[in-house]
Amino acid sequence: MTATATHALRQQLLTMARYNVWATRRLLGCVDALSDDEYRRDVGLFFASVHGTLNHLLVAEHDVWFARIHDRHFPSQLRLDAEAESDRARLREALLTRAERWIPLLQACDDATLEGELAYKDLSGTDHRLPFAPTMAHVFNHGTHHRGQISAALTMLGHPGPELDLIYMLQEELHSRQ
Repeated sequence: MTATATHALRQQLLTMARYNVWATRRLLGCVDALSDDEYRRDVGLFFASVHGTLNHLLVAEHDVWFARIHDRHFPSQLRLDAEAESDRARLREALLTRAERWIPLLQACDDATLEGELAYKDLSGTDHRLPFAPTMAHVFNHGTHHRGQISAALTMLGHPGPELDLIYMLQEELHSRQ
């Protein structure tokens, strides 16, 4: 890969990391309007409730993927439906704080890491090797998938969902630089 291509790849992943923070913040702003009953109610999401889905995001993106990529730790005994945090405010804070950790992680990646493979074990202990950059794209895409589910749940519960299109973040960033 050329230096220009590696730079472009890094910039794309950093854009997705910024988007992950931005979209998480916007979504949580809308979730704050839910009553505790609405927040914890089984509304038919894959992880039942808004609370269950937010916990899944915390576990999957941070306890699993961040540990694999940053710490080279291969968590076992984790369940993707685990309740990592029962308190709403602490869960909100953990999601925002941990989403922000991806940016410096990607900034610190050398070219060999970006162009290379990630070796990891899945939760059942099976070894895998996948290209690093598409694996990072998976992590951010996973968040987009579940934020979409929560946005739909907000609508079902009679609350407005946030505008989460990437283009809105890019427009905000451009406007803030002018």
